Amino acid sequence: MGQDQKRRHVLASVSDSFGSAPAQSAARRYTMSSGNIHGSQTLIKPTFSEKEATELVERVFGLKVSVIRSLPSYTDQNFHVHVSRSEGTADCADKYVLKITNCEDSQNPELIEVQTQIMIFLNVEGFPSATPHLTKDGNIMSLESLGTGSVTKKYMVRLLTYLPGMTVATISTNPHILYEIGKLAARLDKTLTEKFHHPSIKSLHRGKFIWNLANVPLLEQYIHALGQNSYREVVEQLIQQFKDKIVPKLRNFRACINHGDLNDHNILLDSNTASPENPQYRVSGILDFSDMSYGYYVFELAITIMYMMIESKDPLSVGGHILAGFESIVPLTTEERDALFLLVSGRFSQSLVIASYTSLLYPENKEYLMITAKTGWKHLLRMFDMGQEAVEKIWFETAKAYMNNEPM
Repeated sequence: MGQDQKRRHVLASVSDSFGSAPAQSAARRYTMSSGNIHGSQTLIKPTFSEKEATELVERVFGLKVSVIRSLPSYTDQNFHVHVSRSEGTADCADKYVLKITNCEDSQNPELIEVQTQIMIFLNVEGFPSATPHLTKDGNIMSLESLGTGSVTKKYMVRLLTYLPGMTVATISTNPHILYEIGKLAARLDKTLTEKFHHPSIKSLHRGKFIWNLANVPLLEQYIHALGQNSYREVVEQLIQQFKDKIVPKLRNFRACINHGDLNDHNILLDSNTASPENPQYRVSGILDFSDMSYGYYVFELAITIMYMMIESKDPLSVGGHILAGFESIVPLTTEERDALFLLVSGRFSQSLVIASYTSLLYPENKEYLMITAKTGWKHLLRMFDMGQEAVEKIWFETAKAYMNNEPM
């Protein structure tokens, strides 16, 4: 399930942060891997103090903490940790993120193990992903308890290298970086699917995980949160179209492992400061592997397009640049191309419906949860009104221009 945050529009997460994040993330952190909505955030979130977190780092990982700062988070708990250099740790990094997983998700150690091993694998393969600092026992994570007596709870703890950089959300995107993000999405899935092996890889078959794009029909359980209005009518039509046109064709799409959450807060960039007026960005970090699952190449593409549209000044143009980058690595089949419009619309629907449903459960957080829903609805309704043919014409003609080496 996806980490949290994103000023996020109704949409996605990145640093597991409630204070600075947005809606979807907040919404998504209520969801369990089974696809159900968490009943009580307060019952599952870790509550380690900075003093307890410091003791944890020193006891479990054998590092001396010089500075520790709590990061905003929703159902997990994160700390930014600075460690002191000492004899025997000269080769260690000096900045980390201590990740304490909520007690609900900590009950699935196989999934956390696979997600962490994927991060290690991708780093070796040249992708800019964080890696875990091993415990004193040589493990990548440790199950730790907090509390006393009958109220003791167990939390999975990891210490990950800190990745510097600016998020895509903080810049004005251009065709070049959108192309590179599309290329990254395809390379990531292709590398994992073709080269990653692990005994517990089956844990990525997550069934009714609500954020897997195949599970758009599950939104019918939560759609009442929209009330009786034109928004609900649009989503109901999209769900029915998804069931009629996408579900029967899933078997024809090429399967792969999906990151599942390449949003504008989960991709870090650095730039060439030699030209501050015209910076050249490159991807310097990939965050949040908690939504990973088995899916299809076209799912990753659709999810990435949807998230990059949210903050764009020209949202309908985004898809073509990302599509071009993606197809430079993994060209789509005709059936996959035909499904792209409904898949992007389906991801919008997932984010918007779950955010609305979560705001019903927690009305005190409604303003926060719905902070960017207006933007999401605006984009979805515009796509719906224009129709598949018109939207695809923009996307496909833009992508074709790259193949013809036409200037963007």
